[in-house]
Amino acid sequence: MHEETHAVTRIGWLRAAILGANDGIVSTASLIAGVAAAGASEASILVTGTAGLVAGAMSMAAGEYVSVSSQRDAEKSDVELEKRHLAADPEFELEELTQIYQARGLDRMLAEQVAVQLTEHDALDTHLRDELGMTDALAARPVQAAAASAVSFATGAALPLATVLIDRGDTLPFTVSAASLAFLAILGALGAWAGKAPMLRPVVRVTFWGAAAMAVTIAIGSLLGTTVG
Repeated sequence: MHEETHAVTRIGWLRAAILGANDGIVSTASLIAGVAAAGASEASILVTGTAGLVAGAMSMAAGEYVSVSSQRDAEKSDVELEKRHLAADPEFELEELTQIYQARGLDRMLAEQVAVQLTEHDALDTHLRDELGMTDALAARPVQAAAASAVSFATGAALPLATVLIDRGDTLPFTVSAASLAFLAILGALGAWAGKAPMLRPVVRVTFWGAAAMAVTIAIGSLLGTTVG
């Protein structure tokens, strides 16, 4: 026997972690670059960045918890519905399974045998998996998603915020942008590695959209700084 570790088993927390870290880097770097380009003081930049880190982490956690809880509620509803169907018309449900297996390539006789044996073993689990595509690996986990989002957002946001301590001059908007693009590239590579996917496309994708967000924010900050000044 050999062990297999598939990326799908970690898709729940991995999606939330990558989203949180990406959002933390991009939003905090954009905030810092924008207010720095507008001519804000170092203290204002630090306050803005820190407020963005805290607010963003809490927002990500709350958003993930609410959205994934909605997914879990829908899953529970489907489970109860399938239980009622199995109790009300088991013969129809058995035929439904048979046709599913036929559509996957089994002949009629073998499909019937598989459907009967799996139904006798665990009818509900079989229908949830083969009819609805619901498995333990893909089940909604609100607390896990919320925690992964909050921690990853705070970690991602701390990286561009630390840049303020290194560069305190007029070049800060460009320094934090360049550093954040490097952070995003690393994040894309780590996400690809964790998901066992090729690295080039995720790295290009995450750095491109991060650069676009920061460029727009710097432009707006510069415009407002010039107008207000």
